[in-house]
Amino acid sequence: MKAGKFILPIIILIGATLFFSIFVVKEVNQAIVLQFGDPKRIILKPGLNFKIPFIQNVVFLDKRVLNLDTPPEEVIASDQKRLIVDAFARFQIIDPLKFYISVGNERVARSRLATIINSRIRNVLGQQKLQTLLSEDRSKQMALIQQGVNNEAENFGIKIVDVRIKRADLPQANSDAIFRRMQTEREREAKEFRAKGAEMAVTITSTADKEVTVILAEAEKKSEIMKGEGDGLKNKIFAEAYGQDAEFFGFYRAMQAYQKALIGGETSMILSPDSEFFKFFGNKQK
Repeated sequence: MKAGKFILPIIILIGATLFFSIFVVKEVNQAIVLQFGDPKRIILKPGLNFKIPFIQNVVFLDKRVLNLDTPPEEVIASDQKRLIVDAFARFQIIDPLKFYISVGNERVARSRLATIINSRIRNVLGQQKLQTLLSEDRSKQMALIQQGVNNEAENFGIKIVDVRIKRADLPQANSDAIFRRMQTEREREAKEFRAKGAEMAVTITSTADKEVTVILAEAEKKSEIMKGEGDGLKNKIFAEAYGQDAEFFGFYRAMQAYQKALIGGETSMILSPDSEFFKFFGNKQK
């Protein structure tokens, strides 16, 4: 019975010792085994590993390519133009021991890298004109920035994979001034276009009125000519009709006169019964 009392604590002690002795390094990590804060081993490959329990501890570091967003930085170009640059970088821990000794952890490393990147951006872009920073030559400047940052990041066991500018904007005051200038310019152009449009409208209206006047005059001229030709033809027909039968022609003209004179209306006409106007009525009575 006494022996059984000691077996259980021994098993628990052995289990605890094994539990605190074993650790796993994942594929995305690399590890440093520390003994009282002093690095003893660097583990780069994934798998099951052992350490001395209660004496040694393990620090895990990410070995993937990590992203870093730096705070926006104001850059003054060589032509004294101001620009707000928002950059980002991608980095990788390639020397875990140097990384641990120099910066300790990823949070401190990110802060140091952001300071180095912004400083390098100011130094490189500050030597260029604003137009250069907004052109295709910017890629050359970014290569210089990456090279400079890499030289300093090597001291931390870090490799800079890439440095890029996400956005480059003018300061708000400059943007507002440019916007107002562009707005004024657009308004001036709009007024100029409206003035030209009004001038063209007047010209087109004047030309159209002139063409209408000419067309109407031509039409009236042709109308008068056709009317004159029609009257001449009518008179010719009447003359020929009169020559063929003068009595019937006189009768026809008298009927026309009766139709116009005797039509209902407010006009009154007084004639004697033996008037020449009624000679055909008289003949009808006979």
